[in-house]
Amino acid sequence: MQKRPLGFWSVWALAVGTMIGSGVLLVPASLAPFGLLSMGGWVLGATGASAIIFVFARLAGRTRRDGGPYVYVQEAFGDVAGFAIAWLYWVSFWASIPVVAITFAGYLSVFVPALAHNMMAQAASALTLIAVLTFVNIRGLKEMSVVQIVMTLLKIVPLVAIVGAALLFGTPQNLPPFNPSQQPLLPQLAAVTLITLWPFTGFEAAVSSAGSIRDPERTIPRALTAAVILVAVIYLCASFAVMLLLTPEQLAHSEAPFADAAAALGAWGPSLIAAGALVATAGSLNGIIFACGQMPMAVAGDGRAPAWMAKLNKGGAPYLSLLISAALGAFLLLMNYSRGLVGAYTFMLQMATATSLVYYFFCVLAEIKHSWRTARIRTLVALFAALYCGFAMIGSGYQALLWSGVLTLAGVPVYFLCRPAQVGRLRASTAEKVR
Repeated sequence: MQKRPLGFWSVWALAVGTMIGSGVLLVPASLAPFGLLSMGGWVLGATGASAIIFVFARLAGRTRRDGGPYVYVQEAFGDVAGFAIAWLYWVSFWASIPVVAITFAGYLSVFVPALAHNMMAQAASALTLIAVLTFVNIRGLKEMSVVQIVMTLLKIVPLVAIVGAALLFGTPQNLPPFNPSQQPLLPQLAAVTLITLWPFTGFEAAVSSAGSIRDPERTIPRALTAAVILVAVIYLCASFAVMLLLTPEQLAHSEAPFADAAAALGAWGPSLIAAGALVATAGSLNGIIFACGQMPMAVAGDGRAPAWMAKLNKGGAPYLSLLISAALGAFLLLMNYSRGLVGAYTFMLQMATATSLVYYFFCVLAEIKHSWRTARIRTLVALFAALYCGFAMIGSGYQALLWSGVLTLAGVPVYFLCRPAQVGRLRASTAEKVR
């Protein structure tokens, strides 16, 4: 019988730990130009993300196969669609690696001031984090799970502390205008929606390894539901707290907004929040790197990716998939760091989120196909999730969509190169059935 080392708390920690990380910690600086309109984006982002997570919970309850979105779309629409979604999923996750690592470098500057305006040193510290957590994941599932649970619990503490600081020391006078740029509301809200969706992405790391989860049909939906409720409440409260503690000008130019806001707690405040932020980003990156290994392993196991990507070490980790994913993420980080910390963060956030939206959309279509004749409420939720994905894509901008398209097309040769292996496996399976 296959050993399943991941239970409810491991899955919950993967979902919460991957969501709470770079998103909530640096996003307030990206949202500063939008003023109080950004809070509307948070509400819309939380609502849309909840609908998407509800869809994933339903889809996860129907299978025990590894692969998450790849499996859901493949079973609904066939092998070609399944491979395309698997490729997009993988691209979006390794493209997320530098986003989270950049945030880690930004908060590390609280303890190492020399990093603050030194792009080379920031890049080096981000690359070091990627290397360390790739090693943790290569060690095996059990080690990854323990690290993730501990980091998830620790990262919630500083966010609660910043909310407490806002209640004691915050002032409504710091709140920005509703729409400082005076631009039309709909395009502004679309842009804000894309940015606020990013902190909720990554939850799908919890569904990518159903074969390693105990009773996945019940465990995954329960863990995802508990995770999104907690994360939505924390995000809304913590983001508003930062606005109460920092002026719009301070927020717009901050590379570590939560640490700057924590100055209200005294001299020790920024250090406490920055330490929590380092734990949060490391925990998020740990979950992202885990997912980077699971998806290629699942696709390769079906003969639709190079067989070496499914090769496991003694700890049960797909070490080659992990290594190549981490290397690609590190390369993307180096390619974009010339934009500066916040500039590189915002661009790669938009690119990774735009890519995620595409496979979210197709997973939602898979749920609609399953439910539209038998479950009207679930179908309506899925339709809302589809509309939300489309609206968020409008806000991604042509540059992020163009890069996402280029990375997607890069998967076409891989699919056709692997077709001989697919055909060979299918023939062998057919011959075995005949015998």
